[in-house]
Amino acid sequence: MLIQDIRNSIVDIADLNQLKFDLNRLQPVDVGEYISQLPEKQRAIAFRLLNKSQAIDVFEYLPPEVQEELINSLHDVQVVQLVEAMSPDDRAELFDELPAKVVKRLLQELSTEQRQATATILGYAEATAGRLMTTEYVWLREGLTVGEALSKIRRQDEDKETIYYAYVTDDNRKLVRVVSLRQLLFTFPDVLIKEIASDRVLKVHTETPQEDVAQIMKRYDLIALPVVDREERLVGIITIDDVVDILEEEATEDIQKLAGVSGDDGALAHPLVTIRKRLPWLLAIMGLYIGASSAIAPFQGVISSVPVLAVIMPLFSNTGGTVGVQALTVTIRGLGIGEITTKDTLKILRKELTAGLATAVTLGITMVMLSMIWAQPQERWVGFVAGIVMATNTLVAVTLGTFLPMGLKRLKLDPALISGPLMTTLLDAIGFVTFLSMISVALHFFK
Repeated sequence: MLIQDIRNSIVDIADLNQLKFDLNRLQPVDVGEYISQLPEKQRAIAFRLLNKSQAIDVFEYLPPEVQEELINSLHDVQVVQLVEAMSPDDRAELFDELPAKVVKRLLQELSTEQRQATATILGYAEATAGRLMTTEYVWLREGLTVGEALSKIRRQDEDKETIYYAYVTDDNRKLVRVVSLRQLLFTFPDVLIKEIASDRVLKVHTETPQEDVAQIMKRYDLIALPVVDREERLVGIITIDDVVDILEEEATEDIQKLAGVSGDDGALAHPLVTIRKRLPWLLAIMGLYIGASSAIAPFQGVISSVPVLAVIMPLFSNTGGTVGVQALTVTIRGLGIGEITTKDTLKILRKELTAGLATAVTLGITMVMLSMIWAQPQERWVGFVAGIVMATNTLVAVTLGTFLPMGLKRLKLDPALISGPLMTTLLDAIGFVTFLSMISVALHFFK
């Protein structure tokens, strides 16, 4: 791969002319990936080798921390040119990461149009359609003809982010119709726009959560989606590239929460970053396990009386936790992609319990057989108790794996807050207390 060849050549920055040639003929996204992986001292050198148009395109593909680093190393004129050329939504995302003083200085240097566009986006809450949208879109008056519309697009809309759809507004800038570029190209010039444009317009409001935006665009196979304010006035559009980023971000966040990882812990992150992201979770999980262990502490005498319990109990921990995480993962995924809603709670629970019943019987019988092998002849009765508790714990696991994320969703909270370690610890405590309590009762009965 060409980018790998360039990465190898940068180790000794000797032939800058060859490096400049290679970087300027690569796709911007590949150059952005390459520069972001360079040592910090070499990033500015490589970036300065790009010609102006390539540098502008590459800058938008760089991670926010690298963008900030380059802003600090470049001259003010170069920085303003780069920031001015960015699309408003990408510029707003960059400003979210920069210090307030730097943002204030850059805003003052922007043109009036770009400053207003950026301020508009930054005025909306994070993770909403308003914060995600771009103000670069094609809009037409409904009184125009097709010929006038095409002429307007050629004159004024060359730099818009997408021209596949044009959005038709009335005199008050309210969104009323949408027309595709294909329809405009294959319609006679004297036909009015309102005669060919569709009035079935899919749209979202500025306050719509970004997850809902992604689901709408995915469901209806859209490459752009208009955004309106509370008065139904068109204020921006969201494009498919932004939705791909949302889906990746949400999937990453859910996976990390399920695994008990905080924040964006990348595979190539610095070890200190990894420690900072993971250690708080590990300490919290240790606290949860202390709770589970405390539930076992009163039964130390029971465990010493029946030593085989020390062999059997880890099976409860591993098997019950795995069953619960399986149900939890399936439920969270279904909620995340819009496959199910909270109205389907009983339907999902019925399905999980039906499948869980067969699983519970199988795991219970397996537990009985293993206990018979490990236990002394006088302790084999423990196997039957273990089998009953294993089957019960399995049904409890699938119930919690379904109910807990559904409950959080109903409360308008992130279902992924129920992490795998939390589910496992909860099931451990329930299983251990139930099992040891039944063993205690049985011992008392036999005595």
